[in-house]
Amino acid sequence: MLSENFEEIVQRRRSNRRFDPDFIVADEIIEKSLKRAILSPNSSNMQLWEFYWIQSPEEKEKFHALCLGQSAAKNPGHLLVFVTRKDLWKSRAQWNLNRIKESLQGKEPSKMEKRGLDYYGKLMPLLYRQDPFGIFTFVRKCICIWMGMRKPFMRFGGEADQRVMAHKSCALAAQTFMLSIAAEGLESCPMEGFDAVRVKKALNLPSGAEINMIIAVGKGTEEGIWGPRFRLPYEDVVFKR
Repeated sequence: MLSENFEEIVQRRRSNRRFDPDFIVADEIIEKSLKRAILSPNSSNMQLWEFYWIQSPEEKEKFHALCLGQSAAKNPGHLLVFVTRKDLWKSRAQWNLNRIKESLQGKEPSKMEKRGLDYYGKLMPLLYRQDPFGIFTFVRKCICIWMGMRKPFMRFGGEADQRVMAHKSCALAAQTFMLSIAAEGLESCPMEGFDAVRVKKALNLPSGAEINMIIAVGKGTEEGIWGPRFRLPYEDVVFKR
């Protein structure tokens, strides 16, 4: 039964680009879907994301222009901006570290808990720290080359790798959100066409933040579906080894 329910949700989820302007999407549905999105898997539970909920008519009109006039952004019930926050790695690592310390309640940490303390206290700073001279990037690359000669090892060096990891996690949250919207009987449309510089300015985001995608939510219409959904054949993209 669970499998059938999930199949129905996946089949139902389509990118709908035109919404019923008279239909009111309840705030409770967006809130519920955002709470589900927060449960999404993400790298090292660092949760380097933020979600901006655009509700007011004035803001939605502004974002219609920022989304380059796309039809999906014209009459949505709500707009959600999914943002990566790689720049918050210190506070998010500390948050995880605090959770482990609080769970100890004065007890000696177990082997697993010691690993967690080292993971967030030592490894995450090594993984994410940057400096103006690129010293930490150089050290990471040297470690990867040296360890990679001896055994399989995660090749992780510069800022580009950090950005990719943050965007992967944020995209997982966005997909969870859209599946939740479909489960609630509504439609969504993810948009990558937007003026990222102006969106960041409109949200008053710092330079370290990046826009992952903007998702429009509403009651979809028939004309909002641009033809049948088709994908490459299974055998063209799935390879068994």
